[in-house]
Amino acid sequence: MLTRDEALALMHEYTASDALRKHMYAVEIAMRAMAERAGADPEAWGIVGLVHDFDYERFPNAEHAPDKEHPAEGVRILAARGLPVEGQQAILGHATYSGVPRTTPMAKALFAVDELAGFLVACALVRPSRSLADLEVASVKKKFKDKAFARGVSRDDVQTGAAELGVPLEELIDFVLVALRPHERILGLGPK
Repeated sequence: MLTRDEALALMHEYTASDALRKHMYAVEIAMRAMAERAGADPEAWGIVGLVHDFDYERFPNAEHAPDKEHPAEGVRILAARGLPVEGQQAILGHATYSGVPRTTPMAKALFAVDELAGFLVACALVRPSRSLADLEVASVKKKFKDKAFARGVSRDDVQTGAAELGVPLEELIDFVLVALRPHERILGLGPK
């Protein structure tokens, strides 16, 4: 089994971008909260969140090949280091082009929180407070409708993620906000 320390070292070895590292921290935090909600192991789910994009810089996959580069290459590395099959499948499934279905609660959770965590951080960064503390669901929904804001975030993936979990989008937004708020310093948020 891959430990968090090993996962963190691997993420730092492969990822130079501070923004991408913070994204993976945000997804780890959200995944831990999702695991607790599902009655699953927060450590296992958190590790999957922490490493889900660790290979993105080295193997960017502009062609969206299902079996090469990100995330397929990363999953091969993680499998060799002991990441369980459930985690491997979840990471593959977070990239829709992989063709791997999201059949487990872990896979559905990773897909649901991945794009949303990035979107919430983007929303906080444009606030005068640069904080999640005063960010409300209504504000997030308003930004969500603005296609020019955070263009790289797939609104379809966020909506599909909520639907696959069987929860309203507003509930998912609120859940992830609550999970991330206590950790905003790690994410580079909050007053300077």
